[in-house]
Amino acid sequence: MAAEIHVPELGESVADATVGRWLKQEGETVTSGEALVELETDKINFEVEAEQDGVLESISKGEGETVNVGEVIGTIGESDGAAPRPEEQEEEPQAEQPEAEAETEETPNGHREVEDGAGRASPSVRKLAQEYEVDLARVSGSGSGGRITRDDVERLIRDQSRTAAPEKSEEPERDGKAETQPAASEDGRAALEERVRLSRRRQTIAQRLVESQQTAAMLTTFNEVDMTAVMKLRKRRKESFQERTGARLGFMSFFTKAAVGALKAFPKVNAELQGSELVLKKYYDIGVAVSTDEGLVVPVVRDADHKNFAEIEQGIADLATKAREGRLTLDDLRGGTFTITNGGIFGSLVSTPILTLPQVAILGMHKIQDRPVVVDGEVVVRPMMYLALSYDHRVIDGAEAVSFLVRIKELTEDPESLLLEG
Repeated sequence: MAAEIHVPELGESVADATVGRWLKQEGETVTSGEALVELETDKINFEVEAEQDGVLESISKGEGETVNVGEVIGTIGESDGAAPRPEEQEEEPQAEQPEAEAETEETPNGHREVEDGAGRASPSVRKLAQEYEVDLARVSGSGSGGRITRDDVERLIRDQSRTAAPEKSEEPERDGKAETQPAASEDGRAALEERVRLSRRRQTIAQRLVESQQTAAMLTTFNEVDMTAVMKLRKRRKESFQERTGARLGFMSFFTKAAVGALKAFPKVNAELQGSELVLKKYYDIGVAVSTDEGLVVPVVRDADHKNFAEIEQGIADLATKAREGRLTLDDLRGGTFTITNGGIFGSLVSTPILTLPQVAILGMHKIQDRPVVVDGEVVVRPMMYLALSYDHRVIDGAEAVSFLVRIKELTEDPESLLLEG
């Protein structure tokens, strides 16, 4: 008896997901605990595993389709009871038919199904073939048992694009010579284009960035910080710090501590606007932007005001590793009262970060660069970093935003003060 494959619980407040890709195709043998399909949500991706041994009997939801919690997306049958493939079914001798006519076979329910190769392809592959007008009868399946895979269809699509030539329309001759029209560039370039489906996370990122721009009255103020003291302290202490704590002493712990100190001095920056009320938060959950192959995610270091430098550094390192390995949980991403993003690791000199709603401010760090500055009336070269604070002007006034960023600068340039105020 076939067992249904259901969409599992996705986490608090997550009701649906998008089918990413099937890791098994119809007709393939599966074992209990083996990953069958990837599902994408707004925040994380995860795999649905087989709950029993058998054969993937059917796939009812293809790549890109939206599915809800509890919905059936496929079935697993017993190994010796899997539905026979069309090419394995016994056929009655039939009179020869012209090649142009597709052979048909009558099924027990009286319907007649076209033997055009569709029975050897999953629903998502059939959908792709239909979209690009590919005749599956012409496709030689490279999958198990002659199954037609997505790669088989895409290969034929590319071949058709290369061989397709623009139809030439007859043009009247002028002065005894036929007028030559240049070939349409679209036809020749179609084979050089690739269509890639946006992941659910990428779509959500795009939607929320636009929402942030359209919802908040966002402004950005800039300042610069002299990193001399922090860099000297790191150089002097990083080896003993790592030996003692096991964590690498980076720059993020300094700026996280500085952010907490500044947030305590300016409570509105650690707030959230809910209708006509401003929610002032007395806890400090700092989001740290992490770049992954599928886009930016912002896992959260919780209760940063209660953590020391080693705990912050280790927490950030663990979250970054989980993000890049696709192991973040919804709890890792939930909440956050203020965000720090570091474009400097990619070489960015200055930028205007976009708010992470419903937060009202975000701090942007940038590349450390030696620049001439005036100190005590003399021009000296110092390692300088531009800082950017984007903020929601509906909540934070300009003077408050500037003062907040100045406080970040003061605390960072005097790292010993972070032990007292961070």
